[in-house]
Amino acid sequence: MSETQGSGDGDARHSAGIEAHSARPGRVPPGLHLVSTPIGAARDITLRALDLFAGADVLAAEDTRSLRRLMEIHGVPLKGRPLIAYHDHNGAQVRPRIMGLLAEGKSVAYASEAGTPLVADPGFQLARAAIAEGFPVLAAPGASAVLTALAVGGLPTDRFCFLGFPPAQGGARKSWLAEVTGIPATLVMYESPKRIHRLLDELGEYGEREVALCRELTKRFEEVIRGSLAEVTAAIADRDLKGEIVLLLGQAAARDVALDLDGMLRAAMADVSLREAVDAVAGATGLPRRQVYQRALALGKGDE
Repeated sequence: MSETQGSGDGDARHSAGIEAHSARPGRVPPGLHLVSTPIGAARDITLRALDLFAGADVLAAEDTRSLRRLMEIHGVPLKGRPLIAYHDHNGAQVRPRIMGLLAEGKSVAYASEAGTPLVADPGFQLARAAIAEGFPVLAAPGASAVLTALAVGGLPTDRFCFLGFPPAQGGARKSWLAEVTGIPATLVMYESPKRIHRLLDELGEYGEREVALCRELTKRFEEVIRGSLAEVTAAIADRDLKGEIVLLLGQAAARDVALDLDGMLRAAMADVSLREAVDAVAGATGLPRRQVYQRALALGKGDE
């Protein structure tokens, strides 16, 4: 605590690192404003987000219907302002228009379909373009599926790595799994309900560890299934899961990584060259490349 004694509420807010003026609505300054929106419960919206949606010259959204609905719920009128759809399929065509609006000194508020923009979101390229052009880029923080899952998952949070979605299929998926399962951190990934059973089965090839399967966070049917990888796999074996899933994967013990070296190499070598498999597994486990290479040669010759 500071030795200087505050004399009023304003001083208390300042000492807490919160700027009082930022809480007052007004004209939205020029630039690209990345606005976080709820991941489920509509009331998980910030006052600043509502101010930006109410005052920005232009609105842009990954899903314009979702943003319209959110604004209607909170009584924020569009008032004839442009509402631009910006998503994976039209980003290259729409970005120049938004850059033009920023060049005119307009304020543009962008929202992803849900949660914090740019996290597994097409807004990444939009923000990069604005930064490259020298326009102000600001964030209005709020809900995040990644951080919400970490909060309720019960796994260590002092070091975590967000991985997005695994590759859908083929050799790329196996190589990806071999690479990431050795990262010394809690892993956070998204996965489709259609592929979650397959993912858990595949992860079983890389040793036992703690898991938290978080589904429909902040929504009516929110569910968090915690346990070992084997326990969680068994718990959902006969279930047809629906909704959005965030999977947390605990760090494997060092001895488990070493013991499962053969399994990691076999999985990687099934779809890529020996050299690529060695590089991926050595990077994932932290083991010396020579050691991994020698073991890969032995496996290739059929030596056990």
